[in-house]
Amino acid sequence: MKDLTDQAGSYRVLARKYRPATFADLIGQDAMVRTVSNGFETGRIPQAWVFTGVRGVGKTTTARILARALNYELPDGSITAPTIDMPVLGVHCQAIMESRHLDVIEMDAASHNSVEDVRAINDAVRYAPVSARYKVYILDEVHMLSGAAFNALLKTLEEPPPHAKFIFATTEIRKVPITVLSRCQRFDLRRVDSGLLVKHLQGIAGKEAITAEPEALALIARAAEGSVRDALSLLDQAIAHAAGPVRAEDIRQMLGLADRGKIIDLFEALMRADLPRALAEARDQYDAGADPAMVLGDLAEFTHFVTRIKAVPSLADDVSLTEAERTRGRAFAAKLSMRVLARTWQMLLKGIEEVTSAGRPLAAAEMVLVRIAYAADLPTPDEVVRSLGESARGNGVAPASSGQPSARPELPTRADAQRGDVPRGGTRAALAAAPAGKPANAPVTRLDQTIVTTTVLRTFEDLVTLAAERRDLALKSALERDVRLVRFEDGRLEIALEASAPKTLTGELSKKLSDWTGRRWMVIVSAEAGAPSLYAQSQTRKAELKDDVRGDPLVQAVLARFPGAEIVDVRSPGDPCAAPGESEIDMADLGHSDDE
Repeated sequence: MKDLTDQAGSYRVLARKYRPATFADLIGQDAMVRTVSNGFETGRIPQAWVFTGVRGVGKTTTARILARALNYELPDGSITAPTIDMPVLGVHCQAIMESRHLDVIEMDAASHNSVEDVRAINDAVRYAPVSARYKVYILDEVHMLSGAAFNALLKTLEEPPPHAKFIFATTEIRKVPITVLSRCQRFDLRRVDSGLLVKHLQGIAGKEAITAEPEALALIARAAEGSVRDALSLLDQAIAHAAGPVRAEDIRQMLGLADRGKIIDLFEALMRADLPRALAEARDQYDAGADPAMVLGDLAEFTHFVTRIKAVPSLADDVSLTEAERTRGRAFAAKLSMRVLARTWQMLLKGIEEVTSAGRPLAAAEMVLVRIAYAADLPTPDEVVRSLGESARGNGVAPASSGQPSARPELPTRADAQRGDVPRGGTRAALAAAPAGKPANAPVTRLDQTIVTTTVLRTFEDLVTLAAERRDLALKSALERDVRLVRFEDGRLEIALEASAPKTLTGELSKKLSDWTGRRWMVIVSAEAGAPSLYAQSQTRKAELKDDVRGDPLVQAVLARFPGAEIVDVRSPGDPCAAPGESEIDMADLGHSDDE
């Protein structure tokens, strides 16, 4: 890699010092290099290119290399056509790579996005280049051009003069009009693979005579998320931070990351449902400077890694991974089920959102860990259904072991673990040690007996009371306000519905009645009007009571004494909602003065 912009006495960051100068220096963009190379060799050179991708993958750098290839010439005149083979600096190379060549015009579209700026390009593009073979226009962040500016560029872009080429770069390809994209060759620059990025960082560290641990470079590559510029910027920062050999511990402190090995220990503790150890691990990492949200993020990343290894074991050979990640990741993938991994992933994703928005991130993170640990020994839904089915076939008693090892061991319940009958972590039976004197695959009785409780409802009011006891406030409110009773019998409910009733009320009511009473209920919507709803009956009683109270001579005297006052509510002396000593009549004073 050539260092094209060496300036004596001035320090340049690594991202600029080791900027690629040729197509051979580009890493991770083989498809684009092959396409451009074949086009140059066959003479199929388009009038415009557009490069898109995330930050730091080399869009602007590739545009400059392409401009250099289009205008590559040697002083002896031996090369007379565009080429990607540029072993030495040509006549125009230094000026192009330093963005100071007269015929290679770089424009920041974010600050030059008007019609006037594009009109200037349209006027200047007609003139031949001063010294180079092609006049090349490089528009960075081209998506920032206004709609009118894009329209003004279309004609020139479709039929430019033979000596003009256009190269666009953008991170927001969706904001570029399709009319512009259809006139360009599009290349999507990929994120650079972590393994390839680690090798790149190792080469640069060697050139800089810097000693760096492989695990430290792996942490930098992971944090860069495929961006070469981000990786070099982090390496620059790490060299300054360490003031010597770059170690993994320095990178963790610099980025606020948790120790990868401790993250794996925390993951194992959660999978074993070892809550004390999990909370201790989380607290230790927090005390060491790790951000709680990043700890959960690393947990989610490791969960995703284990899931990928379970699906594709060869993925564990990635060179950007530490030895502990590869070895222990394979072990977890072999022992944990896909259902458990998927459940842990979902809980972590939701937990990260909670932690980032919480006022106390550590407390929120610990609550997420508690949920995961307590879910660790819960059976999955299919296991619950299978267990209930086996219990039903055995009249509520689990079948005795026949002495033969089962194909899939039964899982212990949380109650069993709390009694000390079996170890915690039923879904992680392969991770936990088997009790002494008992084979690891011996079936454990899960449900001793199924008890069905039958509840008898005699009136509609009993149903409303039952909904309140079950804390189903939505159904209780619907029964009071939206239901008009027609007939109520044991196992049969005939009702009429108000216009405000939810459409799913009938089905929901039938299901919950069956669940709550242990018997099947039939809920029918009748064409009859039915009795008024409980809420309407209550309002009618209150109105009648107000009228009766308003006719009382004492109340009339009070209303006359306080002009503007009105009766708000009337409660009977036995109303439990009334506070001790509270008056039976509540009045609202609408404006009498203090001296009244």
